[in-house]
Amino acid sequence: MTRMVKCAKLGDTLPGMPFKPFNDALGQRIYESISAEAWRQWIEHSKKIVNEYRLDLTQKKSHEVLKEQCEQFLFGDGGTLPPEYVPESHKH
Repeated sequence: MTRMVKCAKLGDTLPGMPFKPFNDALGQRIYESISAEAWRQWIEHSKKIVNEYRLDLTQKKSHEVLKEQCEQFLFGDGGTLPPEYVPESHKH
């Protein structure tokens, strides 16, 4: 049976994540109160952050920046896109 959570990001009771994304307090908080759908949205958002800030994920500092953005996105004001971010235009 799917584990349900009251999602702090989306405001509904939705299927929870099957695992803790981090082995720390933030990971536990996400596991307990973030839905799998909100996590999927974070993954999409995080790609923009990694690309725009050119984060090197082999560096500890980059992981700290990403986790800080993750917490803001999921529990705070929704996080911010990098100032230089320009959405892709899909012209046909």
